[in-house]
This record gives sequence, structure tokens and C-alpha cells, in this order.
Amino acid sequence: MPACGPGPFPRPKPLVLPLTALALAALLAGCGGSGDDDSLVPPPTPQALELSILHINDHHSTLESKAKTLTLDAGSGQPEAVSVDAAGFARVTQAMEELAARSPNVLKLHAGDALTGTLYFNRAGADGEADAALMNTVCFDAFTLGNHEFDKGDAGLKSFIDRLHQGSCKTPVLSANVKFGASSALNPAKAPGYVKASTVLERGGQKIGLIGLTIASKTKNSSSPDADTTFEDETTAAQREIDALRAQGINKIIVMSHVGYEYDRQIAAKLSGVDVIVGGDSHSLLGPDTLQTTGVGTPVGSYPTRLTDKDGSPVCVVQAWEYAQIVGELKVKFDAQGKVTECTGTPHVLIGDSFSMGGKPATEAQQAALTSSAAATGFLRITQPSARAESVLSPFKDKVAAFGLTQVAMVPQELCSRRVPGGPGSINYGQSSAACNAEASVDVRGGDIQQLVAQAYLEEANLHYGGADISLQSGGGVRIPLLGQTTAAQVIQVLPFGNKLFRLDITGQEVKSMLEDGLQAVFGPSGTTGPYPYTGGLRFDVNAAAAAGQRVSGVEVYDQAAKQWLPLDPARSYKLFVLSFNATGGDGYKTLAAVPDARRMDIGVLDADVFLNYIERQPLDAATGLPRLSRLDLDWYSTRSFKN
Repeated sequence: MPACGPGPFPRPKPLVLPLTALALAALLAGCGGSGDDDSLVPPPTPQALELSILHINDHHSTLESKAKTLTLDAGSGQPEAVSVDAAGFARVTQAMEELAARSPNVLKLHAGDALTGTLYFNRAGADGEADAALMNTVCFDAFTLGNHEFDKGDAGLKSFIDRLHQGSCKTPVLSANVKFGASSALNPAKAPGYVKASTVLERGGQKIGLIGLTIASKTKNSSSPDADTTFEDETTAAQREIDALRAQGINKIIVMSHVGYEYDRQIAAKLSGVDVIVGGDSHSLLGPDTLQTTGVGTPVGSYPTRLTDKDGSPVCVVQAWEYAQIVGELKVKFDAQGKVTECTGTPHVLIGDSFSMGGKPATEAQQAALTSSAAATGFLRITQPSARAESVLSPFKDKVAAFGLTQVAMVPQELCSRRVPGGPGSINYGQSSAACNAEASVDVRGGDIQQLVAQAYLEEANLHYGGADISLQSGGGVRIPLLGQTTAAQVIQVLPFGNKLFRLDITGQEVKSMLEDGLQAVFGPSGTTGPYPYTGGLRFDVNAAAAAGQRVSGVEVYDQAAKQWLPLDPARSYKLFVLSFNATGGDGYKTLAAVPDARRMDIGVLDADVFLNYIERQPLDAATGLPRLSRLDLDWYSTRSFKN
């Protein structure tokens, strides 16, 4: 009898059967027969497997590298501050390639939020074009949808997936809990296979199930999915898909979860059959405490975090921080029954090899010592950028540079910059131009440009990011005034620090305390000009000479429904749109730092890009055809009166 073609698994040694049994088997399962009964094909022999998972998450259009300050030993035996080029997607590509080359069974995963956060997202070509191109230099085995993938609606997401699938790399896009509406461009009837609940890959002759999850409430309420696109409970969707994969005989299951580290921990305890959770959304740094002493950041858990599911079986949870700074490497050992027996790994922090100290290049001896000190950490990984990825990035970099030269606004009257109100002799008086200093309104209410930025945050939050009642921008975070024809580069100079925006739910009492925090940081002991609060949708009177905690009075909030200013209600909850810097306590805003995680949301959009979007919505100037950027009516200034 001729042999059948080779199957997907190695055949075991032939069984010795009586002739009648062999004849019966041939009749029932002959090669090419119409019965095709797989039950008579010997199953694969169960085997142990060691799997290497390389992963990133939340790169947020951060494609270029940037300088980073670390604390290392330059040969003196004492830690010192050193600067080094770090991160960037070209380093991610190179690290993935090098790490994959040293392991036989590798998965390369992206746990969501590729989009939004820098000018590369929407100022370097079509939305997400640069991100898709750089992701394809890695060729991920799977990508799960984050909330920011929906920032340009379902049609925008479909366009991004189209770009991700250009060329030979067809990365599967996953989310088990998204339900695209009938009108959505991604409804399965219109775009079959674009977004799958799960996918199955094979490594070492073993099948591995990958399931995607997208944070439900945050995506629906703070991004821009189509109105009839909905998101199911994450745990329910995950368990349903796990059960479906297990019914196929798949016993190694990875959930790619864009729901946040703490929520991952909760979900793991409720699921049955999950082995690994590769997470995103919360931008959580995981790893040893020495990440903090080395100056990388403050870890919130171990890498990996070892938990158990509801059946008591091991679950390994990982996340790789943010902004293309880390490639996580998780090694998981499965026994022959698909149970996790061991998981270990490293969060590789990607850095270059040219160190500087005090603004000067390290000497040869210092360079050698610093290289050794970095290696000794176990997580700092000197990685040269991939030349191939840099070549792909280059035209997008040129487009961003060209955008900086683009005229984006006409400013007919100077938008004065003044960190703190007050007349001649007051702190920060010199930042305004002579013309601005001659205007009494600047002395009373402070900078026009600072106020306009705060207003821009508020209006854009209500248009695109789930809404806000008030906004906050500290005066020192706005760096220059604007006048005349204005380029994009000048707008970016207004907000040059690359802060992302958060939304916090805070009480009226916390609003009052927030304002007092800012004023104490200005007028208290060792006060500086930067923290002075500029707010959108919120106005108040300031007495700088009053005691701490008593400098603000007459606080009013603009009620958008009633279209009028109303007194601040201490017991009411307000949605605050605010820079990540202030939301985490920067500039002395300790009240905001104390707001619990349950009442804060990382919106993830870049401050300068929000301001640029606001500018684009303004009426056009008749002479230039550019958006006309004007001062606000005085009623909208947050400082209603100021006593120095």
C-alpha cells in the first residue's frame, strides 16, 4: 500500500496490528478517501517546549531615539550622572533581531497603542503610516488593538491595518472583545479577517494560541471608535476564546492584553487556561529595584510577575514600559501537557554606547568603565540602531522636519507670555515684551498664550478625548509668545517638553486644593514662577499675600450644559484634562499626585499636537488664508483678579 504524504507532526513508530485490523484501517482511512477521518491519524507525541517571547507595547509613535540620563560607575567606584542616546524604534528592531537569533522558538508581539503621541503619527504622512512602516521592520507575529488605535475612528484604523499589511509582513491584528458595528469599515462583512479574536501559531511542532484584548470602557469613552462599535467585558471575551482554543486541543495560550497591569492581575485570577499575559496600556515598568537606582525609572512589579489562574495554575505576566525604550524577553518552559513549569526574563533597556558626563564625551577609560557598569545591571542593553530601520525612518524624519517649517497660523496681536500676573517689579515681569508690559490686562490676568493653551486642552478634550470640565497648564510649561505668521516649529517651541495629557476625576475640594498647591509652589518658601495655574473652564481670584491655603477665592466653573459660570461645588466630581507632568505631582501639585489610579486615565496625546489641532479649527485669516489665532475674551481668563 503506498504511503500517505507527510503530516504536520513526526509519525511515531508503526504499530504492529493484525492483518484484519490493518485492512479495516485502510478501508476507513485510505489516502485521498472521501471519509478523511482525522481520528485515525495518530496524534502528535506530547513534548515539552521552551518559548521565547519578545515584546513591546505603547510605543505611541515614538520612533526617534532621545538622550537619557543614567546613574553609572565611570571608574571612580561611585555612581555618577551620565548621558547616553537611548530608545527609538530602530533599536527595537535591532534588539528583536539579535535576541531572536539566540533562541529556537520565538514570538515577537506588540501589545497595543502603536499610535498617537508624537508628530510622527499624523505629521509625517498619512495617519500611522510611519508607525506601520517601522513595525514592519520587526514583522511582529501578532499585534493587539490598544485604545489609541481607535483615535481616528474605525475607518482610520482600517487604513492603518492596510498599511501594516503592505508587503510581505501580514501581522495578525487581534481583539477578542471588540464588536465592529454594522456601519463600521471594519465590520467582518466588509473587512473579513482584518481583526481576529485570536490566532494560532506553531513553534517547535507545538501549537500556541494568541488572544487579543482591548481596554473596553477607556476605548469607548476616551477614544473615537464608531458609535455602533462596542467592547465586551474583557474577562468574558478572553475566557470564551480560551475555551474555543482548548476545544481544538491547544494547551499553550497567551493573552495579549491592552488593559493595564493591575487589571491584568485581576483578570488572571478569573481565567482558566491562560499561561502568559503580555500586557500594555498602563505603561508599567517591571523589573528589579535597581531600575530606579540606575535612573531608568521606578518599577511597579517584578519581571515577570508570577501569578496563578482560578484553577491554581501558573500565569506569567509581563509588560515592557513605554515609548520604545524596552524590549521584554520572557522565557517560558511548558511541560508535555502544556503547563508552565518556569518563566524567567529580562526587560532590556535599550541604550547606545557613547556616554557623556557634564556635557563632555567620556574618556576612553570612563567609556570602558561605563560599558562594564551598564552590563553589570543585567538590564541595560547596548544596542546599535538597525541600519535597515533607520533607512525606513529617514523619509518620515524629513517630513517631520519639513512640517516644522510649515506656516500654521496667523497671530495678528501678540499673545503675551507671562508666567505670573503682577505689575512692574513682580516676579517674571520681564518675560513679556515691552508692548505686552504696557497692557494692564497682562498684569491682572497673566499670559495670553498660557491661557490659550489651557483653553485649547479643554476644547480638544471635549471634541476628541471623552470630555472634560476643566483643564490645567502651569505657566512655566509655556515657553514663548507668538506674533505674526507662525510656523509649526514655533508652536512646538510653545510646548517643547513633549508631555502627554491625562484625565483625572477630582472633587471640587480637590480642585481648590490643586489651585492652592500651585500658588504655594509660586509664593511659598523657595517659590518659583513655573507652577502658576492657568485653567480652562475655571476662574478664580488670587491674593498672593494671603496665607498658604487661603490664596484662592471666588472659584467658578463654566457649566457647559447650562452655558453659565457656577460656583465650584466641593462635593461634585469634575473631569480635569492635565499634563502628565502635573498629574503625577510635578510643579508641586501634590493633590493631583494623590489621586488614586481608579480616577486617572492616561490619554496619551501629545500636548503640542493638541494645540496644533486647536489652531487648525480656528477661522481663517482673510489676508494669509492661515488659521487666525487670537486672544480669548477676558471672561475666559482663569485669573479674574490678582493681588500681589
